[in-house]
Amino acid sequence: MTTPLVQVEDLTIDFGTVRAVDGLSFTLEAGAALGVVGESGSGKSASASALLGLHRGTGARVTGTVRVAGTDVGTAGEAELRALRGAKAAMVFQDPLSSLDPYYTVGDQIAEVYRVHNSASRRAARARAVEVLDRVGIPDAARRARSRPHEFSGGMRQRALIAMALACEPRLIVADEPTTALDVTVQAQILDLLHELRRETGMGLLLVTHDVGVAAESVDDVLVMQHGRAVERGPVAEVLGAPRQPYTRELLASVPRIDEKRAAVPGPRAADPDAAPLLEAVDLRREFGRGARRVTAVDGVSLTVHAGETLGIVGESGSGKTTLGRMLVRLLDPTSGRLRYAGEEIGSFSEKAFLPHRRELQMVFQDPVASLNPRRSIGESVADPLRAAGESDETRIRDRVRELLERVGLDGSRYERYPHEFSGGQRQRIGIARALAAEPKLIVCDEPVSALDVTTQAQVIALLGELQRELGIGLVFIAHDLAVVRQVSDRVAVMRQGRIVEQGAVDEVYGSPQDPYTKQLLAAVPALDPAHAAARRATRSELAAA
Repeated sequence: MTTPLVQVEDLTIDFGTVRAVDGLSFTLEAGAALGVVGESGSGKSASASALLGLHRGTGARVTGTVRVAGTDVGTAGEAELRALRGAKAAMVFQDPLSSLDPYYTVGDQIAEVYRVHNSASRRAARARAVEVLDRVGIPDAARRARSRPHEFSGGMRQRALIAMALACEPRLIVADEPTTALDVTVQAQILDLLHELRRETGMGLLLVTHDVGVAAESVDDVLVMQHGRAVERGPVAEVLGAPRQPYTRELLASVPRIDEKRAAVPGPRAADPDAAPLLEAVDLRREFGRGARRVTAVDGVSLTVHAGETLGIVGESGSGKTTLGRMLVRLLDPTSGRLRYAGEEIGSFSEKAFLPHRRELQMVFQDPVASLNPRRSIGESVADPLRAAGESDETRIRDRVRELLERVGLDGSRYERYPHEFSGGQRQRIGIARALAAEPKLIVCDEPVSALDVTTQAQVIALLGELQRELGIGLVFIAHDLAVVRQVSDRVAVMRQGRIVEQGAVDEVYGSPQDPYTKQLLAAVPALDPAHAAARRATRSELAAA
């Protein structure tokens, strides 16, 4: 009987008084792929980090047994751990920017990893770096090896991290949310790459993800975690096709499906298509830079948004979605084109026409951590629009903020708490409360749920829908997740390279896409059926080889 590549027995991890992992046991055979799924806080990432001994020296209390590629991680000395990391097992993290040194070229960083574990010359190490960069699909690898991380796109940086992991030919790759921040086409490329590398090298894969569709695309077995414990494990087709545990069923029920039409909702939400639009953009254009360095981010975009409707905007990273969203609320001025709100021109460089409407156009940002001041209480952040509007009575301000916090499902008494004391989903609710404080007529939501697990994502989406029905707010919902956009939108606009290539009623665009790019995006969305996912992966491989 062969020894498993990974053997975890009764793993428990405590951070102070918080138990992150509670008696977890599982095995992973050589060459197999295991997906670990669950909500934020379920213990997925903590368990994955334990495989490489990354909790050592952090103050975390780790008990139980973890064996990886013949190494007992808990009892291994520092030299044994160094030999394990990179040479036998390697980790690919969620955020490549925080994992790559901005001051060194990508090739030098990969070469250094190779030299640490091999008695190789600098020339041989650099050659190995170029070799693995080429293997993960970096074009012109010899030249790009001399580039620094900021010169790579998000998908290219993730490929570079995978190349670094491959440098020493490890037996195991641990991938912690490797595609969370990527658009669907790049995500599909990374998942296809991991699958191909497994097939070619026989390495094992432990994939941590909150996206059940990503697991369906990538693994043989799946382990579902909740509150630090394993609640269900089995072949991916069985667990996703016929889950036994209530929690697994709840998790799957929260996953937005690209093939499901949006359910009709009660209330006055639906817009009157014959009414004058609340917001109208005509031939909007935005350029950055000057002369030869000038870049056109948005190129001649025209669209409308009515009161009470949701316009979804989808496209890959760099398509111009966020720049367009910022122009719609005048956080950026257009280089040219017209913007009308409630029939009035507000797109000129003059602030005079826009000032009366500033409060009515609000934005909810992708990263609530970055948009909330960590040194100010969340109550003060939510109160900012009230004070900007001239409210000075502190009692009225506090009462209104508490009301807004409760309106978005938070405890109003937490006025004095700070952003770090809230979960990701709660921080996004705070961002929504702050936008509502201005009593807006239109809110632009820029990737508001991209970093959230599926259940928290569903809660935030439901909240936005409820607020829209009650208040008649127009929404512009920007996202790279096409399944989420179908779930929330009445109409959808598809962007590519700064232009809208297709727009219309969401069911028409999704059901019968006309533009080849739209078809490509839809084909890249992960499927929950592993058999369907395998068939689509084969199709993508054939198209790439053609």
